[in-house]
Amino acid sequence: MTSPASGASAPVLDALDLFGDDFTRDPYPWLRSLRAEAPVHFDAGTGLWLVSRYRDVRHVLLTPDDFLPDNAQNAVTPLPFGALRVLARAGFNLPPALANNGTAGHPALRRVVTRFFNAQRVTAAVPMIERIADELLDALPSAGSCDLFTPFAQVLPCRVLMELLGIEGVPTATLIRWSDASLELFWGRPAPERQLELAELVGEFHRWLTETVANGQARPGSFVRALTDHRLPDGERLDVPTAVAACFFVFIAGQSTTGQLIATVLRRALTEPGMWARVASEEGLAQGWVEEVLRREPPVTTWRRVTARPVGLGGVDLPQGAQLLLMLLGSGSDPEVFETPEQLCPHRGNIRRHLAFGVGRHRCPGASLARTEAAVALAAAAQRLPGARPASADGPMLGLLSFRAPLRVAVSL
Repeated sequence: MTSPASGASAPVLDALDLFGDDFTRDPYPWLRSLRAEAPVHFDAGTGLWLVSRYRDVRHVLLTPDDFLPDNAQNAVTPLPFGALRVLARAGFNLPPALANNGTAGHPALRRVVTRFFNAQRVTAAVPMIERIADELLDALPSAGSCDLFTPFAQVLPCRVLMELLGIEGVPTATLIRWSDASLELFWGRPAPERQLELAELVGEFHRWLTETVANGQARPGSFVRALTDHRLPDGERLDVPTAVAACFFVFIAGQSTTGQLIATVLRRALTEPGMWARVASEEGLAQGWVEEVLRREPPVTTWRRVTARPVGLGGVDLPQGAQLLLMLLGSGSDPEVFETPEQLCPHRGNIRRHLAFGVGRHRCPGASLARTEAAVALAAAAQRLPGARPASADGPMLGLLSFRAPLRVAVSL
């Protein structure tokens, strides 16, 4: 069982464009060249050091005192004055909270978040996830053609997150629009006029989050209430900006990236001969398929770190302040770790050894929920739409610095 074939020729790394269509469509030849020729490679286009081998990526993630998360959420493309002014008017501020927090306050704040995504809660949420999946599939046409991304893969995790965390007072479509705008503004390469449009949406998102956190009306047991009740090591309540920053990260990661994972899982199962029928009936196959997609084609393709001091990595001496881009996508295809990495093998022996969710103190707290949602979505869609066939061999792709996924999963029914 394989993913689509990748070009055999080794590309010239000087031509690498991480936002280019060549890389977005088929990054694997580039990633092979990086691992083989320059496992720690300076990319002049972004000013980032690309780290592509599994062992080096894992080492960085497990050595947080040398490799800080401070730059994890910085805008990749500098924001023009107009966009900064829009954000300032909205009071936009993201102090260190989760992904970009290397301070002593991170572990306790992380524990608040992980309580909402632990294994017990995720298991208890399965009937709710199945119910929402069925409702969304009921709304699809019974014949003809449809898109499984926008009305299904994208909406499912958003609705699940809202129910699980007690998010109220905002339409699902609005939360999705805000989250997608945040990803594009901070991890994309939008033109200046587009940055202004995105900044308006991100400002709306931040204002809503601030009002939701600050008004003191969050219901008991909700995620926002847990954050506002959280006490810092000195006994003070968590400040509003930090609580807002935590919400900002969790709301985006909990629905946008999970929707991207579901879209990729569906598309890969539809294009793999016989897989669509098998995942509808074979026990555990959907979970294995999700795991292999996470290894080979994770929605979060990269993550950033910055060196705290001069360090050596992969045979390269890096100065203090070096900006690193950890190629999570490339690490999952490293042949030193995964045999025949180009093949999707749902019964692979080391199937969970990938780094799609990170590792160490900043490992994704929602990993269990994302896995479960994707497996439920795949099994439900395959059972309810047994005749579904891919309507086209290709389609538009999201190609941001750290996020890659299909933007349409067109099927004929």
